[in-house]
Amino acid sequence: MLSSKLSILLGGSTGERVLFLCPNDASYVITIWAIWMAGQIAVPLSPLHPEQLLEYYIKDANSRLMVSSLEFAKTLHSLSRKSGIQQHLLEEDLLLRAKTHKSVDPNPDPLSKEFYQSSDALILYTSGTTGNPKGVVLTHRNINVQLKMHIEAWKWSASDMILHTLPLHHVHGTLYALFCPLFVGASIIMLPKFNAALAWSYLLNRKQEVEGKVSVFMAVPTIFSKLIEEFDLNLSSSSELVKEFLSSHMRLMVSGSAPLPEPVFERWLAISGYKLLERYGMTEIGMALTNDYDSDREPGFVGMPLPSVSVALADPDTKEIVFKCANQSGKFLVENTAQDQDQDPTGELLVKGESVFREYFNKPQETLKEFTEQGWFITGDIAQYSIEKRNFKMLGRKSADIIKSGGYKISALQIETLLLAHPGIKECTVLGVPDQTYGERVAAVLVFNKEPPESLAALKEWCGGKMPKYWVPTVWKVVENIPKNALGKVNKRELRNQLFNKSLES
Repeated sequence: MLSSKLSILLGGSTGERVLFLCPNDASYVITIWAIWMAGQIAVPLSPLHPEQLLEYYIKDANSRLMVSSLEFAKTLHSLSRKSGIQQHLLEEDLLLRAKTHKSVDPNPDPLSKEFYQSSDALILYTSGTTGNPKGVVLTHRNINVQLKMHIEAWKWSASDMILHTLPLHHVHGTLYALFCPLFVGASIIMLPKFNAALAWSYLLNRKQEVEGKVSVFMAVPTIFSKLIEEFDLNLSSSSELVKEFLSSHMRLMVSGSAPLPEPVFERWLAISGYKLLERYGMTEIGMALTNDYDSDREPGFVGMPLPSVSVALADPDTKEIVFKCANQSGKFLVENTAQDQDQDPTGELLVKGESVFREYFNKPQETLKEFTEQGWFITGDIAQYSIEKRNFKMLGRKSADIIKSGGYKISALQIETLLLAHPGIKECTVLGVPDQTYGERVAAVLVFNKEPPESLAALKEWCGGKMPKYWVPTVWKVVENIPKNALGKVNKRELRNQLFNKSLES
């Protein structure tokens, strides 16, 4: 039993951080459950990340053990050699044995319910506005509260079948697209990697090996854009059949992790007959706002607080609260203290509730800075409450240093740090530019040294070895100088307006 092996490898102790690297399949589920059964804290890693970043996670999590499936054995051995971390490779027949055995031997020494009620469960790494990624610590209680809220709000049941295409080192793919269906006993089809044509074949029930029909689909806006492109290329001649099938079999389709462009919302409605459900959340708070399952939806609005969640809008600088909204047993309690009662209140979104994370791992001062004196978590996002529609709308990130692209939150400052390590780059600034497919694209503004890079193609190749693929800029501008203020700071919003148009084709 894997959990027993992990306990032995860790000398019988509990509360250890166990890193693991698995593909998007059942091995991920088996591994994370084994880690929890052994009383440890799961730290999922992504195969999209380069070794340099994985090394940082190992060091930051202060982990003694890393688990990997066979396809990532080379990476595991390399990391073990460099960091000294103990390694454990999953057995080749793990999935086969899991499929053929209806039950497993019980843990000879199961941990108590009290242990799980008070212990940490999961560390998910997310980039902040400055510095290195921080490990967000979620407790078993955090996760349990979030799952129960969403199962009720989105009416999950054992009869559901979800098509899973999301990364498993973020809350979207992990908590909501994976744990929710597992909690209720629903069926899950997991794609190791997103492929638009393959996804359509599952959505339209064209895979004979699958018993039943997909009823739930969750994705980031980029995925919906890719599905629309595939539809236009290969399915538009059957548009009426596609719409009829999806309208009759899909009960829930959710877009999240990044703002959904209105053209994508409207086009998907035309194709599927379904209005995508938008919601708002982040690693530290889980999901805080959601559109109602049964109500009509408008593009751009992300809904109201989930049960037991309170939100507030505050002045971004003073943190003075001008608006509060709480969900108490399905009833929304609203308190508007803004000076202009007729104007839709706007401010930085603050969140309270049992779903809010415990801490950034081993970073007490950084944790403290992210909360107000009254215990509100500061999201860094600007939101507006529509008095007429009784619904929240997200207006954007307070900081220009976080780029939301394809469902990922990307730190511009980290990319700048890596780019400045190139000998041919004298100065650089990285920012997000609008893009209908990805929400934003990563753009780099560069000032070259006297001996510049051989070519932009060579620079892109260099970047590929230093950072995750989705960090590599896709838009480049070479300039004589980057304007700065008296304090030496770059006004990124102003620079973006000067250099880039809203519609980019580069």
